[in-house]
Amino acid sequence: MPGSAATPKRKTPPQPDSMTVAIPPQTSSSSPRLQPTGWLRYFSFSVDHKVIGLQYLVCGFLFYLIGGALAGAIRTELASPVSDFMARDVYNQVLTLHGTVMIFLWIVPVVNGAFGNYLIPFYVGARDMAFPRLNAVAFWLIPPAGLMLITSYFLTGAAQSGWTAYPPLSITTPATGQIIWILSVLLLGGSSIFGGINFIATILKLRRPGLKLMQLPMYCWAMLGTSILVVLSTPVLAGTLVLLSFDIVAHTGFFNPTLGGNVVVYQHLFWFYSHPAVYIMVLPAFGLVSEILPVHARKPLFGYVTMVYSIMAIVVLGLVVWAHHMFTSGTPPWMRLFFTIATAFIAVPTGIKFFNWLATLWGGRITLNSAMLFSCGFIVNFVLGGITGVALAQVPFDIHVHDTYFVVAHFHYIVFGGSVFVIFASVYHWYPKFTGRMLNEDLGRLHCALTFIGFNLCFGPQHWLGLNGMPRRVAEYDPQFTLINQISSVGALLMAISTLPFLWNVVQSALSGKPAGDNPWNALTPEWLTSSPPPVENWIGEAPLVEEPYGYGVPMDQLDLTATSGRDLWSSGK
Repeated sequence: MPGSAATPKRKTPPQPDSMTVAIPPQTSSSSPRLQPTGWLRYFSFSVDHKVIGLQYLVCGFLFYLIGGALAGAIRTELASPVSDFMARDVYNQVLTLHGTVMIFLWIVPVVNGAFGNYLIPFYVGARDMAFPRLNAVAFWLIPPAGLMLITSYFLTGAAQSGWTAYPPLSITTPATGQIIWILSVLLLGGSSIFGGINFIATILKLRRPGLKLMQLPMYCWAMLGTSILVVLSTPVLAGTLVLLSFDIVAHTGFFNPTLGGNVVVYQHLFWFYSHPAVYIMVLPAFGLVSEILPVHARKPLFGYVTMVYSIMAIVVLGLVVWAHHMFTSGTPPWMRLFFTIATAFIAVPTGIKFFNWLATLWGGRITLNSAMLFSCGFIVNFVLGGITGVALAQVPFDIHVHDTYFVVAHFHYIVFGGSVFVIFASVYHWYPKFTGRMLNEDLGRLHCALTFIGFNLCFGPQHWLGLNGMPRRVAEYDPQFTLINQISSVGALLMAISTLPFLWNVVQSALSGKPAGDNPWNALTPEWLTSSPPPVENWIGEAPLVEEPYGYGVPMDQLDLTATSGRDLWSSGK
């Protein structure tokens, strides 16, 4: 069965004499002769999936720093109950940019585009993605979309209607900034659709002969489910935003109530994409943490088959829960009942995953390095976010806390406490694969501690704010909430400080970090069965054959701890 502790049979590929050696490509579009060499390839229209993956990763982190700076401005304003740091309209613009940047330019491109592009061809035994040029186009839509969104603030003023762009607010606020926002999100949605098509085709059609679906690493299943959600739901958002732009520019009446439009229809269409978007951000994180935990616990993933079915169950249920965002929008009782039940049901496959992760850790030889610490932090934070999500599924409670800071806290426990913690865990886990060098574990542990404390200090108290009635998306509030907001702002400051050791660690380790070797974690997943960094087309010769049962890591009793390997670096903390 998949997930057995037995060591899989595999053919070890011959070690390359040079990183420039390449075998004949699968397609002419991925030929190494067509690609720039050295650092220039990261600034080019490269079709190498590894280069595109790192382009996604670096670009996403740059936008993360921008989104974090915007979050810092928001928390600075909220440190006092009066609007004294920025004007109210500026606050609305900053709030809109923060949400849009963090969702569409940071989390979605990184958990999908960065790690998906880098890892999936390794996992299916391919030398590149199914459509290499389309893959490059998908990435190069992101930088202009992001720059257009950010520069709108300096040119004409950014959109002021939040990342949801609800009409009639989005119709009555200054039109230029809102249209630029729509154009930017349309480009980013197109990028997601191109990537989703590519992932589906790669996973289903480029698997090496003999590799069955139920032998795939869990991240492949997570990306397959995510890509299905992207392809089904993103076009709905695109059509909705096109209609909204008609209302703004041509004064049509699709969503404008003064012209007979229906704003509730917009909400239905928007959330048909935007609630699956939560799973578009979270499902890949589920897959990534399912690859990280077994390696650092020295145990195969527990319950492989149930994990696969739970991912597919989340995909199906994720498409039928959108209206729980609309319990205060005049939805009829039968609709409230249906979406309450559907939302409660989606907690079941999610809970299965957490029990499987805990069972994977149970009895393992756990190494508390940075990747494992961030993964455990993800489990803690996401469980807390899931509990508040189940609470919000209940209509009476949701009506009480709707549009309050309780919802803000819940959302950030899901997307930051969940997805972003896994992004950091993944960087610490796969950085040796990207660069051939180890990150400093002391700085990594400091980064994790500051992030975990700062995150919970920032967003934990916001549950209390919401329960006691503080509305979200406002720059001014009742002075009785001042102390809790100041505590939350201190937590945000700690989160900002936590990025400093991370950035220093990444740069310093890339320049002079300790060599990692080809397989520092003694893992058995296919990406570690080639050199680090890999050659242009991933392997010299044939792809390694990792046969059933699928192994996630060499068992502890089979490790050669006397050899100079990543295990020595692992335990030394250097």
